[in-house]
Amino acid sequence: MKRNAEIDMCNGPVTGKIILFAIPLMLSGMLQLLFNAADVMVVGQFCGSTSLAAVGSNGSVINLLVNLFLGVSVGTNVLVARSSGRQHADSVFRAVHSSILLSFLIGIFTGVFGAIMAPKMLLLISVPDDVLPLASLYLRIYFIGIPATVIYNFGAAILRAVGDTRHPLYYLSIAGVINVICNLLFVCVFKLDVAGVAIASALSQYVSAFLVLRCLMKKENSCRLSLKMLRLYKRETLEMIRIGIPAGLQGTIFSISNVLIQSSINSFGSTVIAGNAAGSNLDQLVYIAMNSFYHAAVSFVSQNIGANKLERVPRVAFGCYGLVSAFGVAIGAVIFLFGRPLLSIFSPEQAVIDAGMIRLRWCCLPYFLCGLMEVGCGIVRGMGHAWLPMIVSTVGGCVLRVVWIYTVFAQHHTLDSLYLSYPVSWAATATVHALCAFILIRILSRRQQTAAMHQMPTLQLDHPEKGDDA
Repeated sequence: MKRNAEIDMCNGPVTGKIILFAIPLMLSGMLQLLFNAADVMVVGQFCGSTSLAAVGSNGSVINLLVNLFLGVSVGTNVLVARSSGRQHADSVFRAVHSSILLSFLIGIFTGVFGAIMAPKMLLLISVPDDVLPLASLYLRIYFIGIPATVIYNFGAAILRAVGDTRHPLYYLSIAGVINVICNLLFVCVFKLDVAGVAIASALSQYVSAFLVLRCLMKKENSCRLSLKMLRLYKRETLEMIRIGIPAGLQGTIFSISNVLIQSSINSFGSTVIAGNAAGSNLDQLVYIAMNSFYHAAVSFVSQNIGANKLERVPRVAFGCYGLVSAFGVAIGAVIFLFGRPLLSIFSPEQAVIDAGMIRLRWCCLPYFLCGLMEVGCGIVRGMGHAWLPMIVSTVGGCVLRVVWIYTVFAQHHTLDSLYLSYPVSWAATATVHALCAFILIRILSRRQQTAAMHQMPTLQLDHPEKGDDA
């Protein structure tokens, strides 16, 4: 299986392997976007505007809660990759079994908590009274599938850690097709409205979780999973939490800052709101490409540090920086150039398209800056630093935007001024991440040189024996 699916990250050329690693991740994310869009289209076409609003109103709640716990899967990725690079089979075994059991526990807790608290969470974000009953029903059923979502993400993190991004793509494709078929069946045939969409989502999530667990159970290396051997190994569990919790908090804080920006966008009226929504759906395609190189940086850096091949870390860093820039510029330019026909898919109104193009100009074209930020964060996190990338990202990506809104945007209340906060915050955060990565790589190189010097045998000088002088 290793020969067919897993990428050797510690030997040979770097750039081509990063591309082989990243492409399946890009396709997985894009498929997920398309399947989510299919959910919304089915509800909008066959259930009416109230049901559509009920489904749409749940997105921020789901992302806010789920991202917090899914961040721990980043800790799984780092730990398994590092142990795999060291070829410590016992450490990989303990990390795999600890992470899967931890995913069970996190998933069950999140699912139960979300199902119980669904109405209260929806009231906190001011969901209208006419939408609240359907929104609560959808959210409660959706959270039944959350345990499977968490298990899938932890399993996929393990596979990514050993260089396998193809199998998660296959499983997500199968689950997505099942989701679309079940949507049509439950909504169009059984007339279950939003409950049908939620049930379809939950079923597809359990399919993807089953497939990823099955893949791990059929592995022939140290990643092989045995359900009978599940337990929380203290050292591995604490290390995953140490690295993962800051990553989860980072995603949650970003969600909160985006809520503030959304409220500023709302001040421009419904037309701009619609244009922003359409534009954000398009620039999400670029973000998925950028995020795939973040995961590549985390996995490649972790494995090579684990293998003590520190000389490869700068090559990985430069490879990820170069590729994320190239892909970001290319994809962003294509979407911007075809922005008007693409935006017309979401709305035929010219005013909405014009508003969407403003977002694409400021958020899509310079999205490679976000990619540089993501890669820098991934390099530092791959080195095992948990709080440093979280603090840098929070200050640069969140605090700076809030300050911008209350200073620059307050003085120049235009849509261009608001959207400009994105590339400015990306560039500032990317610069600090790159500086941190450069310093940490230099420290690693010096440590390696020092260790090599200590391991050198003592040189024996060829002094003549005293008796040879005569």
